[in-house]
Amino acid sequence: MTSIDSASEVQAVESVKTPDLLGPWALMWRQFRRHKIAYFSLFIVGFVYVVALFGEFLSPADHLATNTRAPFAPPQGIHFLAPAEDGGSRFILHARGLKMEIDREAMRRHFVEDPEKLIPLGFFVKGHEYKLLWLIPTNRHFFGPKDPKQKVYFFGADRLGRDILSRIIMGTRISMSIGLVGVAVSLLVGVSLGGISGYYGGWIDNAIQRLIEFLRSIPTIPLWMGLAAAIPLDWPPLRTYFVVTLIVSMIGWTTLAREVRGKFLSLRHEDFVTAARLDGLSDWQVIRKHLVPSFASHIIASLTLAVPLMILAETSLSFLGIGLQPPIVSWGTLLKEAQNIRTIIEAPWLLIAPGAVIVTAVLALNFLGDGLRDAADPYAN
Repeated sequence: MTSIDSASEVQAVESVKTPDLLGPWALMWRQFRRHKIAYFSLFIVGFVYVVALFGEFLSPADHLATNTRAPFAPPQGIHFLAPAEDGGSRFILHARGLKMEIDREAMRRHFVEDPEKLIPLGFFVKGHEYKLLWLIPTNRHFFGPKDPKQKVYFFGADRLGRDILSRIIMGTRISMSIGLVGVAVSLLVGVSLGGISGYYGGWIDNAIQRLIEFLRSIPTIPLWMGLAAAIPLDWPPLRTYFVVTLIVSMIGWTTLAREVRGKFLSLRHEDFVTAARLDGLSDWQVIRKHLVPSFASHIIASLTLAVPLMILAETSLSFLGIGLQPPIVSWGTLLKEAQNIRTIIEAPWLLIAPGAVIVTAVLALNFLGDGLRDAADPYAN
């Protein structure tokens, strides 16, 4: 009996000591996996960025190609069974073609499915040419019609007959990368100014905090509109993209800077900081090697929560017409196509398709950030 009790006591002690033996990142990962929604959101976010990376390969059509015969073409479903010659059914992956009809009462045309016109579908089919990962020339696409001359609109078409699904996929690259670039700018500016403010204090702290208060007191939308109006119309799309990213980042860094300042104020008089100074380390080395790593997990969680805000900011700017402009394709420019009630009534997929993608991506990023924020303090529970 004594040996059993002693063995159980040793096992209990080991179970208590095991978390302490793990490193901070291992503890954070273990805590994060307990957050089921955040863990599931991690895969959704990863999938979204895979779509952004392999956009051309996953797009069934050229996102810039127009079709004057299919303006506002409705979404076409995927079917598996088709009528056979013997009167039965045969298995074939296909979509039904569209034919145009005229509504005499409403005096407008609309599309209906043509059950006699079958468009065979397949995987790794040939289509428009592109460069995979900007390096490898190819014309293979993951899924689409087997005949490159045939068109299928899985999410419908816009007023110029452009494929909405392909435009959403290609818009993912712009919208999601703006979030990352904007967060990178916020990280650089926020940690630098917030660290300097909290580490040195005095008049430097007062000057930086007054700057932050001034920026946060300005209404966001008028500030963005004023800055966006200063962008010359003849600028190339790539330069406009980076300027819009900087505009979106103008306010994002202030929150992180204040959080970093508060952490530095509480840590700058700790024993490990004093020991580092006595060891001859410069102020920059103390900040880089000791202060910032001590709450790196908190910074990661804060930045993850900032990404969806950056995406929504870009979407709002583009929707209002002061952000990215065609031919650049982003989720915001896609929503701009559904700005009037008549368009929404006649082609609701112009609002539903990109809107659903935006909501899904933003929710997944928010859940991911919430899980990282909880995991940043593994000893809280």
